[in-house]
Amino acid sequence: MDWLPWGQEAFELAREQDKPVFLSVGYSSCHWCHVMAHESFEDEQTAALMNERFVNVKVDREERPDVDQIYMDAVTAMTGHGGWPMSVWLTPDGKPFHAGTYFPNDRRQGMPSFTEVIEAVSDAWDDRRDEVLESASSITERLERNAATHRADSFDPSVADEVTSLLGRQVADRHHGGFGRAPKFPQAMLIEWLLDHHAATGDQDALVMAGQALDAMARGGIHDQIGGGFARYATDAAWLVPHFEKMLYDNALLAPAYAKAWVATGDDRFARTARSTCDYLLRELRHGGGAFFSATDADSEGIEGKFFVWSLDELTEVLESAGLPAQRFATFFGATDGGNWEGSNILHEPVPREAFVQEHGLDAYAFEQDLASARAALYERRSKRVPPGLDDKILTSWNGLAIRGLARVGALLGEVAYVDAAVDAASFIEAQLVVDGVLHHTWKEGGESSGQARIPALLEDVAMLAVAYLDLYEVTGAATWFVRALELATDARERFRDAEGGGFFANAHDAQALYRRPKDSWDNAQPSGNSCMAEVGARLAGYTGDASWHDLADEVLRTFGEQVRRSPTGYGYLLQVMEFLRAGPRELAIVGEPGDALDALVATYRQELRPGFVLAVAAPGDAALQTVPLLEGRTPVGGHPAAYVCRDFVCERPVTGPADLREALAR
Repeated sequence: MDWLPWGQEAFELAREQDKPVFLSVGYSSCHWCHVMAHESFEDEQTAALMNERFVNVKVDREERPDVDQIYMDAVTAMTGHGGWPMSVWLTPDGKPFHAGTYFPNDRRQGMPSFTEVIEAVSDAWDDRRDEVLESASSITERLERNAATHRADSFDPSVADEVTSLLGRQVADRHHGGFGRAPKFPQAMLIEWLLDHHAATGDQDALVMAGQALDAMARGGIHDQIGGGFARYATDAAWLVPHFEKMLYDNALLAPAYAKAWVATGDDRFARTARSTCDYLLRELRHGGGAFFSATDADSEGIEGKFFVWSLDELTEVLESAGLPAQRFATFFGATDGGNWEGSNILHEPVPREAFVQEHGLDAYAFEQDLASARAALYERRSKRVPPGLDDKILTSWNGLAIRGLARVGALLGEVAYVDAAVDAASFIEAQLVVDGVLHHTWKEGGESSGQARIPALLEDVAMLAVAYLDLYEVTGAATWFVRALELATDARERFRDAEGGGFFANAHDAQALYRRPKDSWDNAQPSGNSCMAEVGARLAGYTGDASWHDLADEVLRTFGEQVRRSPTGYGYLLQVMEFLRAGPRELAIVGEPGDALDALVATYRQELRPGFVLAVAAPGDAALQTVPLLEGRTPVGGHPAAYVCRDFVCERPVTGPADLREALAR
């Protein structure tokens, strides 16, 4: 196959040769992308036909999410569904006129063969050009109309109350946990919002829905019971059978959701899962320089899930060799001789461990020790298998989510190692993905020196990294992260904002032009750039007292607020921002010499979830006292660390003890 990268060269060649462009969009861990590549693109006759009829362009959707978004909109509009691999035929000016997803190389289950599609598209281009061009223009115009946004005069934060009621009545799966029907996705952002909503309003059902979802996923097969971390989604309603690829963004979002659930409930199950998820990221997805790779595949040795599943015989052999009660742990992990998936066993916890311990009359502490030994033995055996493929590109946006997640879990659970890992990842981004002052989207080993940064940053990179750096600042107190977050937010406001329609475009004003300019608002697998910018604006308003940042957050909510009302499960992150603004921003500044007294004040703040708050901590003489407006003029009191609880920079009398701070925060 003669593949070209996305860019002007491909479209100029298409104009010169008077051919359509065939655009194939996929990603590294996509099972059916690999199938189509093997069946069609690697087939000599099919490849020769493609080279003869089209200019062929291949795009990794994770490297070019802006390209993926605008053409996925077209695929969905033309076919009624989307997915990957995405197959789109374009005019030489980039407009789509025919589209689909996976095409088999031979007729199958009512689908035409890919060669038949090639012939049909090519014939239409040669013989019915006017119809093709008219269709492309019509599709483009319709998509532009559908994508247009308009700011409302105001937004109603009570939408959050309506959403909770709707989820409880129509969407929550009260039997299996989670939301909706199979296939089931983790919905980490929606769960985080439910926890915030409970903290802000006392809504008990919000806490119940969040807890049920988190518990069900942690005990399910979607959770790797041996190595930690979560797969992309479950194919069934009960969370047993995953699609086995693991994505950085899912785990980066789930870890802080579990940590917040521990704060809200005190249930150690949630803290345990938060830690194991972070440990998975550090052990299996971390580059030696500190940043994080993107994903691991579902397949190994060409078979989906082979790396992760167990026969009862192998499970028993490993456990007995480790001197552990094999039958007990086989029962605990739900393993049987016949298996629970295609003759093998996906390990899960069919019975909560507390109930299992009680049912079998076991000592809880001894059981946990044996369980840790069982996991270690099984992990060691599994490590001898051929592992799934690693998608080793480093994406700025996804690393932003990982930095955010590690910083939050580290702060909430008191795990300094996670905070240190977050700082290391941020330092890598600054060192490797900022080139001549310009932030880039992706980096991969093997460039001119030790690696290569590619593709100027998109909104998602700038926005997610700004969120992450505000978290790093809150947790570490290092003013450099606050300054960098402010720089990124200012850049987004200048180069990505849609001054007419509201919100932000996915690509910058000075980026390479696409046939239409995308604007992402949907909190789908990851938060949208618009939702992240709304959070950045809300938090910067608290740190700086600059009302223009609050106005920016308000603008995003006015632009997309009605969509939240119509499709709440698709706006979990934006709902968190709504909750933040409904409660705040409120500010807490703590100033004092490092030590137990200062730590006690910070710990008091973190004993509860506090949506709407921003936290700034500094020692006398820190640069932050001059850099962060919230800290200006704040001093210890009587030689003791002092906490200032404020709203709109109007502060109560400073307090110096945890009990007084707890009371002030409650007010």
